[in-house]
Amino acid sequence: MVDYLVIGAGIIGLNIAIELKQKFPDAKIVVIEKESEVGEHSSGRNSGVLHAGFYYTANSLKAKFTKEGNLALKEFCKSRGLKINECGKVVIAQNKQELDGLEELKRRGDINGVELEWISQEELEAKYPNVYTYKKALFSPTTATVNPKELTLEFAKVAQEMGIEIKKGVAYKARVGKNKIATNSAEIEYKKLINCAGLYADKIAKDFGFSKDFVIIPFKGIYLKDSSNSSGLLTNIYPVPNLANPFLGVHFTLTVANEAKIGPTAIPAFWRENYKGFDNFKLDELAQILYYEAKLFITDAFGFRSLALSEVKKYSKNYLLNLAKGLVKEMDLKSYNSWSTPGIRAQLLNTKTLELVQDFVVEGDRTTLHILNAVSPAFTSSIPFSKWVVGNYEL
Repeated sequence: MVDYLVIGAGIIGLNIAIELKQKFPDAKIVVIEKESEVGEHSSGRNSGVLHAGFYYTANSLKAKFTKEGNLALKEFCKSRGLKINECGKVVIAQNKQELDGLEELKRRGDINGVELEWISQEELEAKYPNVYTYKKALFSPTTATVNPKELTLEFAKVAQEMGIEIKKGVAYKARVGKNKIATNSAEIEYKKLINCAGLYADKIAKDFGFSKDFVIIPFKGIYLKDSSNSSGLLTNIYPVPNLANPFLGVHFTLTVANEAKIGPTAIPAFWRENYKGFDNFKLDELAQILYYEAKLFITDAFGFRSLALSEVKKYSKNYLLNLAKGLVKEMDLKSYNSWSTPGIRAQLLNTKTLELVQDFVVEGDRTTLHILNAVSPAFTSSIPFSKWVVGNYEL
């Protein structure tokens, strides 16, 4: 019998386990992870950007947790000697119409208490000579980048230092009793269970009577890389996003190794771990996801039809490069010659309204808790979000 059983050793599962151990130091806490190492999926495959928190509406959990999480992860990286690139970010306008979008982002940033600076076209050219904007841009000094896999591995190390047991290669199979689950190796009895299974959180939650109105729809994200940063970019460069959907558009990201990346894509995937070819193919997932993607395409909910068609085009290297060209003055197209490791974004869909849920969703009771939508920027938000979960639910 374990006191707390956490399913999933991604950055959210690990941080919730750490928070529980801090709150209940004598508790026996076990984290199970189906892969042979932690951070093999979203936590280790994301952009590594520590977002500042100015995209989100003021009443959202995302707005609160992103701002706090940015600072918390920076402090964690520095305390543990991890690499961090505090290069900031500029959001640029490509035409007159996009100035309204910049104004909205500044308004949201001000409400959320996030540091943002207006920067004129002339000031931008002086600071970042290769970046183009129409009249003015927004500068976010607190945006940074880290190595997401390195960071997730470090949280696993912290958890183990605290006495938390991480069982790798142990996969949830089924609920077999009131307080017992079956795994691929043995049954585990628990007092309380926390489901942080990412791409499979909704499926596991259904075994316990939750996630009745939700299903996870996977979107594949890939970046095109220039490992030499031949354009000499000094900061992350983003366009004005369409705030009606959760994707931020094609942008330039600087890694901790000073690589330049273009992306990501947000291509609808056909099964949950549809990274490459037919790897991890599951027929039941294909059927379920195609059913909902067909409904979204037919109804054109939240503009899914045009989103899907435009995203599929990003498999073309030339198409992706052309989208990025408008953000800079000069660009050595030939230097962007390798693709990053693909990632899958677990995006929760409300099956009744056919809307993508854009904030965190947690469901549960006194015995089980299910993190259904740890939506981007969950990586940035991981520490304050985990504190909130442990502090606000009966764990």
